[in-house]
Amino acid sequence: MECFQLMAAAPASGSGKTVTVCALLAALKKRGLDPCAFKCGPDYIDPMFHRAALGVPSCNLDLFLTAPARLRQLYAGHLAGHGAAVVEAAMGYYDGAGLTDAASAWQVADTLDLPVLLVVRPGGSSLTLAAQIRGLRQFRTRSHLAAILLNGCSASYAGRLAPVLERETGLPVVGCLPRLEAAQLPSRHLGLYTAGEIAGLDGRLEVLAQALEANTDLDRLLELCRRPAPEAPTDPAVPRRAVVAVARDEAFCFCYPETLDALEQAGARCAFFSPLRDTALPAGASGLYLPGGYPELHAQELGRNAAMRQAIARAVEGGMPTVAECGGFLYLGQSLADEAGRSWPMAGVLPGQGRRAEGLVRFGYATLTARQDSLLFRQGEQVPVHEFHHWDSTACGDAFAAHKPDGRSWDCGFASASLYAAFPHLYFAGSPALAGRFAAAAAAYRKEPRYEAF
Repeated sequence: MECFQLMAAAPASGSGKTVTVCALLAALKKRGLDPCAFKCGPDYIDPMFHRAALGVPSCNLDLFLTAPARLRQLYAGHLAGHGAAVVEAAMGYYDGAGLTDAASAWQVADTLDLPVLLVVRPGGSSLTLAAQIRGLRQFRTRSHLAAILLNGCSASYAGRLAPVLERETGLPVVGCLPRLEAAQLPSRHLGLYTAGEIAGLDGRLEVLAQALEANTDLDRLLELCRRPAPEAPTDPAVPRRAVVAVARDEAFCFCYPETLDALEQAGARCAFFSPLRDTALPAGASGLYLPGGYPELHAQELGRNAAMRQAIARAVEGGMPTVAECGGFLYLGQSLADEAGRSWPMAGVLPGQGRRAEGLVRFGYATLTARQDSLLFRQGEQVPVHEFHHWDSTACGDAFAAHKPDGRSWDCGFASASLYAAFPHLYFAGSPALAGRFAAAAAAYRKEPRYEAF
């Protein structure tokens, strides 16, 4: 069967990809095409907007964290049963790891053979914009560029500019998305505000969808981007052997759905709880997953929930298999400073104190090398990760050596037979052996005489 598939990319960040993709998803949904969404790279926030527009999960596609064959499986599996797929690119189209095109949006498009809608802001250029687009098209032998959308551009100017761009670049201009104040999405230190924090988001997305329908030839775009749907993989049924408690609330909202899928496929059932509001872990839990998020914005509430802090401390100190990434890692420390600089008590099972740094800390892709056997890793094993945070710890650990593609390196993390705690985010969908070890350890812990449901 054929279905509508495309990637929305841009020459640089800040071109309006997220707004354009949300508008397109909402328009496709109104047409009854039942679209699904994807995001290139390790982004957590943009997929939240996809889910808000769709009501279904959005999947990350990352060729640093995932091998090409596995990426194709993830794409095909999430596309199965849907009538359309829209992939949001990251950064500039060719921008990848270590100032190369490795793991770039272009490499994802090339791996999946996707047609690409180039989203550009004309700004103060006209013919120069044509030169830039022609350069993007010729930069790689197969650019996959299929069409142009003018973002933040009035319909009248788009009508004059489109023939020039088409003549000079050879690419069709399918329309424009005018600048709409009502649809602007606010930002903070880790990017856009999350979808749940923006008042009236449904109304904003409706305005975007109407504007896109009115100013874009969607029928032409649909025809340009129709492709055979890839064959979906079949995953064998796995019996549930353990319950993993997964933190999920406003403070812990950075979790890849594919990571949870990998845990489920490894035999774990995910049970969600809120460190902000709950006072105990889910009944029957024998594993604990504390993902990243914004604990620094909720440090006071987390600190005042002593019952939950104590329950998690007892679980971790009692040997419950635990994975804590970034914000989850900060939560296991002694204290955490809020945006005003006031420190609040945390779970207290790790030695560090969390505090605001001057800016982004150790940002980007890296490869972890394990110095010892532990819950998730074997000595010498290497796993790709991503790190992105504005808060740091006075004790980051040294269980792993982290190496960036540009050659920089540092020590990080705490690890034991029952613990992974560090700033780097893991991606279980790309390293399923880690999910298998976590689920197996949780199942074994449940059978131990010392086990208790914390």
